[in-house]
Amino acid sequence: MAQNNSDPGKHENILYSQGFKLSFSKSVGVDWRVLGLWLNIKENCIDIIDHDKPNTLEKVYKMLTMWMEMNDNPTLEELKTALKNMDRMDLIRKIDELTKTLSSPESSTRTSSKKDISEICTALKGFYLTNYGKINEVQVPLKSPANVGLMHKFVDLCTVDAVNAQTDAVLSERKEFLEKQLRFTPIPYSEIFMKDKSIILISGIAGIGKTWLLRKCLLDWSNGLIWENVKLVFYLECKRLNQYQSISNINELLNVFYKDIVNDFDISIYSALFIIDGLDEFKYLNELINCSSSYNYPIVNVFTEIQKYKYVVAGRVYAIDQFQSISTEDCDKINIQIMGFNEDGINNYIENNVLEEKKDVVKTTLKESAITKSMSSVPFYLSFICRNISNSKNLYKNSFLTMTDLYANIFLHFLQKHIIKNNESISQFMKNKYNKKYILNICKTAYQLLVENKVIFSKEDIQTFIIDFDKNEDNFLGFIERIKTSLGEYIYQFAHLTIMEFCASIYAYNCLSSKEIMTNEKLKSCLSMIYGLTNKNQNSSLKFLVNLNRLKKTCEDSLFLFTIFDSLLKLSRQSEDDRQLEAYYVNLFIECFYESQSSLTDEIKLIVNKRYWEIFIHDGKTSYETSCENYFVNHYIKSGRKLSKLYVDKNILSDEEKNIIFQCSINVCSVFLRCPIKIEGWKPKDKIEKLWIDISRYLITKKDFEENFLPWIILCCDVLRLDLHDDIDINFIEEICECEWTRCSLFKLYIYYRKNFFSSFNSLKEFKTRKKCLIS
Repeated sequence: MAQNNSDPGKHENILYSQGFKLSFSKSVGVDWRVLGLWLNIKENCIDIIDHDKPNTLEKVYKMLTMWMEMNDNPTLEELKTALKNMDRMDLIRKIDELTKTLSSPESSTRTSSKKDISEICTALKGFYLTNYGKINEVQVPLKSPANVGLMHKFVDLCTVDAVNAQTDAVLSERKEFLEKQLRFTPIPYSEIFMKDKSIILISGIAGIGKTWLLRKCLLDWSNGLIWENVKLVFYLECKRLNQYQSISNINELLNVFYKDIVNDFDISIYSALFIIDGLDEFKYLNELINCSSSYNYPIVNVFTEIQKYKYVVAGRVYAIDQFQSISTEDCDKINIQIMGFNEDGINNYIENNVLEEKKDVVKTTLKESAITKSMSSVPFYLSFICRNISNSKNLYKNSFLTMTDLYANIFLHFLQKHIIKNNESISQFMKNKYNKKYILNICKTAYQLLVENKVIFSKEDIQTFIIDFDKNEDNFLGFIERIKTSLGEYIYQFAHLTIMEFCASIYAYNCLSSKEIMTNEKLKSCLSMIYGLTNKNQNSSLKFLVNLNRLKKTCEDSLFLFTIFDSLLKLSRQSEDDRQLEAYYVNLFIECFYESQSSLTDEIKLIVNKRYWEIFIHDGKTSYETSCENYFVNHYIKSGRKLSKLYVDKNILSDEEKNIIFQCSINVCSVFLRCPIKIEGWKPKDKIEKLWIDISRYLITKKDFEENFLPWIILCCDVLRLDLHDDIDINFIEEICECEWTRCSLFKLYIYYRKNFFSSFNSLKEFKTRKKCLIS
């Protein structure tokens, strides 16, 4: 006994041992709830554990971990006292047995570098199964954590061509995601993770489910479903790696993150795979990408060492694009992008997470709102959309009309759930000038950190913007998340990047001039949201987030709008040599116009009239882009202006696309149709100067031609061009020539047929005659 008490500190360290916690948890059984109560854990916390964890082992382990986290210095004696109160002397004997076993020299030898590889593998799998079986939907200190079982909810994936994987410099991440939704090819999970790949790069926008995917991989490996030939799998989060900048090699790093499992074990001779989560959150990403011969921060060397093993790296699109430049050129590499829930996944989420009486409202909102329909595949957004609709007594019809509306509802949800403590309404809360100042301080912090590209930050960083943060720190938690490091220090981050970007937009709108906004490259991704805050609809939640700065008057909004609109269209004209860049600025203008729900004022008409406006309808357009264009065209045509061109290359049209065609046909110069287009019950009515019908890909009948194109041709008054399929029957062309409308029409005619141009039907007939002669 004297020997056992010679080093009590050593025994107390055993309490933190993974082996002790797992072995003890197996022995407790159904009495775990009683033990939790004797350890002074609140009954509601025990209920949450009981609800969240699927089996008794996990319940005991979580309860034990919670007790240790609640106490500054938990001891074995306290645990034994609780067991004595329960009359569980067998468990006290079990503790003594584990203490003796884990403290013995033989045990130390087994857990040192000579530890058997199978023991470490088993311990790792047990650790992952215990800790990663469920994940919070939103990584914030929720009052009632909403956990999701990873084994039953998952995402569809899409391939990213390795050659064209680089993000276009002029595309925002959100815009690129929406475009890829239209054309991605799903890959079965088995094709990626059940095959032996050396390198897997995983990209995706914020909140899409990258962490969900990685943790599912950990569970599947632990259950023997994937990576059967890999002995060791280590999961590392970049936001935690940031805390250990002085660590320079893998073994040292693993002895920090997995000290109870590896304990100085040398992994270099075994098959190992590393999973790196949140590459975009790595503070030293620029140093890593630049590959300098000597790094200022040794932790960067660890990434170089990891590339000698198999590895999976996940992060936002731009970070993975950058990392590709230094990742090993390996034919056994796969690059995937997560596209979130598919339609079945969305429906399953609604069925399992929305109250019965609200399900139809949620489904109707997703169907009618282009914004929610586009973003609902992202778990983060879908979660908030469902919660907002479920919790709102008076949900306005246009609560999700624009992307800014969606972000505002998410922002106000955070405010309501994590900041307002007394069930006060948002409208009451925002009447208080000190509360407005509080919101503005949060948003100023977000703006400054966004500009400085700091996703992870310290208390000192925040105090630069909020002087009294140290005294009122708890009041800011909710928007900002506090994370305790293993050294007992704290680091901070916004609860979600979406929240951070929207907060930065609120600050920019309330405090910056239009010139300051346009010249700040970091604000480009926020520009449409900043514009969206000018929306004056009183039924919108946006009204609570403007006028936070009394020095900026609301009457300046018209000038604010004009200046930014003018800047965007000037940039489009300056980029005419680069069609892609020009289209980017034009589309951004239309998006901002939509988000602001503006009208064509006399001032805005002056700048809009300086360019020709063309509308393109094709399969590459997102539903959100179509909504933006529909809104703009409606105002443009109603103001008496004439569109330069309508281009249609899409067979199956949405209601919004049909409406755009209706609007454009009222006042347009040129129409270019590349496929049959028939809209029941509608025909164009106004004259068209130029009409180009390219049906070279379609072998259609006379009836189809007359139903789809004749209404347009009748309105053509200047130039008509027909591009015909090579195998179309010449007799059919002759029938067209004999139609009354062709003989009476005054337009110039051009026909492209079998790689020949014809300027009249007569020349086409001559071509036909020559063909017959050659054949005979």
